[in-house]
Amino acid sequence: MHEPAPEELWRRKLVDEGFDNVYIWRDAPHAEYHDHSHPFTSAHIILDGEMRVVSEKEGRILRPGDRMDVIAGTIHSVAMGDEGCRYIVAEKH
Repeated sequence: MHEPAPEELWRRKLVDEGFDNVYIWRDAPHAEYHDHSHPFTSAHIILDGEMRVVSEKEGRILRPGDRMDVIAGTIHSVAMGDEGCRYIVAEKH
């Protein structure tokens, strides 16, 4: 019997935490999302590549294995690294 992929382990964990919409997203190199917010809390777990997230409270570069949660209503911007980024997105509505 083989081990579940890391994506599946994360999916289970996020659902257990109450996230109701969990999916994998991929962005191209240097893709950007300028200042915006969401009406729901979200979690982002990096699978491949890099993502820079800047919010009112912090700025971080996320790499494979890193997780960052963004609370509903938080204004933030995002920029992908040179290789783009593949990541899990989880939304808690």
